[in-house]
Amino acid sequence: MSRPEVKRMTQQRRIILEELGKVTSHPTADEVYGMVRVHLPSISLGTVYRDLEAMSGSGLIQKLETCGRQKRFDGNPAPHHHVRCLACGRVGDLQTDTELYIKADFDDPGGYKVTGYRMEYTGLCPDCRRDPLAI
Repeated sequence: MSRPEVKRMTQQRRIILEELGKVTSHPTADEVYGMVRVHLPSISLGTVYRDLEAMSGSGLIQKLETCGRQKRFDGNPAPHHHVRCLACGRVGDLQTDTELYIKADFDDPGGYKVTGYRMEYTGLCPDCRRDPLAI
């Protein structure tokens, strides 16, 4: 199944994409809104939410729905895994040489057409590992 196309690369979407490309923190929509308002003071939170959904649906960015309670967004659309700190909630790209990718597009003998999967790694970030009271 192909992803829906983003109909237009509006100025708002371009700036959202640029701001996401500057960070590796996997911000929430509210955090993206704060970043974008510096450049577009009149943009609404609703517009940011809609544009993030449209761009994640088209594959321009990734939407992380398994990392904590709030959805987070990643400006890197290439397939890669994420890890969430159990103590502080920080989300980062998983840095590993190990092949972790699972086949995500196949026909299940039970009749399903599998088109993807979600997997969440959890642990302690470097800062929380140094804190004996983190967990």
